[in-house]
Amino acid sequence: MRIQKVSLSFLAGACATMSMTAWFRLGISLLCWSCSVAGGGCPLPDFNLAGNYLLGGLFAVHEVNTAIDMRNRLPAFDFVPSGYQQMQVFRFAVEEINNSSVLLPGIKLGYEIFDYCSDALNFRAALDFLSSNGSISLNTNLHKVISVTGPSGSTKTLILAPLFMSNLIPMVNPSASSVQLSNKNLYPSFFRTVPSDFYQVRAIVRILQQFQWNWVAFFGSEDDYSQDALTVFQNQIPLANICLAYKGILSTDTSTYSKMFETINSLNISVVVVFATIEFVRPFIQVAINNNVQKIWIASETWSLNQDLITDNGAKTLGVILGVSIPEYGPLSGFNNFIYRTMDRLPNATCSNVKSCNQACQECLTTDPKVILDQDPSYNFPIYSAVYAIANALHVVLQCGTTSCNVSTPVYPHTVTKMLRQVSFTLFNKTMKFDKHGNPPARYNLVSWDWSSRQLIICVHPMKLQYIIVTSRGQLQAPVLRCSQDCKPGYSRVKSSFNNCCFDCKICGNGTYINYTVDPYTCVACEKDEWSEDGSVLCQKRSPEYLQGDDFVSAGITLSASLMVLSSAAIVGLFAYHQNTPIVRSAGGKMCFFLLTCLGLSSISVFFFIGRPGPHHCILRNSVFAVCYTACLSCLAVRSFQIFCVFKMATNLPKSYEYWVKDNGQWVIIATCVVVQLFLCVMWVTISGPSPIDITVQKVIIFDCTLGNAAIFYLIIMFMGFLSVICFTFAYLGTDLPKNYNEGKCITFSLIVFYISWAIFLTVHLAARESNTAAVNAISILCSLYGVLYGYFFPKCYIILFKPDHNTAAYFQTSIQSYTLQSSST
Repeated sequence: MRIQKVSLSFLAGACATMSMTAWFRLGISLLCWSCSVAGGGCPLPDFNLAGNYLLGGLFAVHEVNTAIDMRNRLPAFDFVPSGYQQMQVFRFAVEEINNSSVLLPGIKLGYEIFDYCSDALNFRAALDFLSSNGSISLNTNLHKVISVTGPSGSTKTLILAPLFMSNLIPMVNPSASSVQLSNKNLYPSFFRTVPSDFYQVRAIVRILQQFQWNWVAFFGSEDDYSQDALTVFQNQIPLANICLAYKGILSTDTSTYSKMFETINSLNISVVVVFATIEFVRPFIQVAINNNVQKIWIASETWSLNQDLITDNGAKTLGVILGVSIPEYGPLSGFNNFIYRTMDRLPNATCSNVKSCNQACQECLTTDPKVILDQDPSYNFPIYSAVYAIANALHVVLQCGTTSCNVSTPVYPHTVTKMLRQVSFTLFNKTMKFDKHGNPPARYNLVSWDWSSRQLIICVHPMKLQYIIVTSRGQLQAPVLRCSQDCKPGYSRVKSSFNNCCFDCKICGNGTYINYTVDPYTCVACEKDEWSEDGSVLCQKRSPEYLQGDDFVSAGITLSASLMVLSSAAIVGLFAYHQNTPIVRSAGGKMCFFLLTCLGLSSISVFFFIGRPGPHHCILRNSVFAVCYTACLSCLAVRSFQIFCVFKMATNLPKSYEYWVKDNGQWVIIATCVVVQLFLCVMWVTISGPSPIDITVQKVIIFDCTLGNAAIFYLIIMFMGFLSVICFTFAYLGTDLPKNYNEGKCITFSLIVFYISWAIFLTVHLAARESNTAAVNAISILCSLYGVLYGYFFPKCYIILFKPDHNTAAYFQTSIQSYTLQSSST
């Protein structure tokens, strides 16, 4: 090939992303530029085909078997049957399209294929593709080819891609799966018919998740294929709770492999992910066989379907081998006949025995076609679909119809690139198209190696894969291979080493729970309205506890309070009707009406204990009772004192008694007591009154009220207690008065009920805040009120209603005279 003009600025711009190694390789290739293929092998017509439009192809038909010597223009090469098979698939697809009457009618595609025999020699092909009529120019969009298919592998593609990207020559690659190539800023005209390794790594991570394997090793080479996959793998596994226990680098030096296997055995690693190309995998697996290393191996698509490895006699000692592979869409119809037909030729007698590369291939003439057909077919469909993608894009560019195309339409590589971004076609009932990153739809098969039949089993569902693992290991279920077994429900993880996958387990105490999806290492405290027992994975809502209106206790309290109000009102009516009778006058006369009114108002305070307490409930429930019941106690105290004075002290202190009666001393005392208690209650509420409070007790949350200022509260209680003691004293001193005036016994009974009920309440209140505190408080109030109602008023009602003969002035006068005679005789 002749170079007429080459711009250094072009090479600099095209190769801006190339590494120093790539630049070195470029220098080597330029030195080898004048290498002639004549005499170095046998040129074949397979590498060239004339046509209206040329497609470029790069396939590794040979590989270098010795280091390149600067003094040796033609190093030794080995024939690669799989590379030749891929080249034949490319030729077969072009021939099939040329014979089609639907796709590109009237158009003949041609090709220029180069043997990508080494990185150092591949630039000859690249620069040839960039040329037009034997020269390279920066000022034209005309190039020798309109597209490039190949080369094989990510690293080789990353080396060459920058040369084509600057002119937007579309590269449709069937095997380069590096994540880097999805970057459209660097590779705007790059497309591929195999999924990005990003999705392959995700598929491998899902296999690990399916079987709960989180303690794994990762082996890869130093090329872009492995290193990109390792980066994605390390980004994906934290989300799946998988730990990378060990990572190893595969190279041509196999002396370190035994040490690597010793290390992963010492780390108790049973799952090994090998993400590398076959040239690195083959020696690595061989060392594993020699060292009897039995693991669960996860294979990348580059070697998961390798027939040579599975037929190795010692390979079955490896253990279980799983992997992912690019789906095969069935054999290419007519491809076998194409191989036999094109390879049915006699060797050229003038060929030398020197093994060479590029457009010369002696082995292509002598290799049995069956050897070519027996090669790994993984990339057959990607190559086939790559050619069809270019043809479909060209079909649109040429505005082809059913019978012809518009051949006058100029075709430039960038127009083909534009159409490739939009193209969509169907092959083997599968839709082929490219996303915005130039990637096809991601599809993978699951693969398992069956040692008994020496076959590769293709699975479509993880459950089927699990069945294969179980049967191959003779177990009842697939093994769970982890650094530490999962903690029992309700147990948190406690880190036991530098790696998150190794941990101990600790039970979460009551009041806490563990949420494994959020943080498996922290026991989270329940909310205030929740509870949990030891070893819980969730919290439960506490049952609300308060006197609800529809429960049995609340109904009883409500009925009792209502009955108190009705009874007080009924007695008021009865006494009003009989207010001029001796029994009503002896009970206190008008003071009885005030006392009964206070009893009714006190009973209303009980209703504030029903329902969930709010601020007003807490303030009114005890303050209303305290003021009204203080009025009741003061009335009883005055009444007991007044009766005692009449019979005990009237004769000894006549002047004092006269002032008491004349100046309404009893009402002054009552008003003073009520005002004092009212002042105390107002001060209690103002300074720090009772307020709602939520009290958590085990599985319940009690809605109650605080005491507020405890000192003032107990002062209010003490003031009522003081009045009750005075009342009790005078009542007890008057227990021997005449029967009709013997109210001391009734008052004493009422006060004893008061003392008992409030002693019970204070005991419950101080001992523990239980859910029945409010109920006991309400019942204590009712008992105090009913003590007065039954003890003081019911006996008088009984006389009025059932013994009217005792409710006469004569009967009362007789009782007084009898008491006077009895007292004077003693």
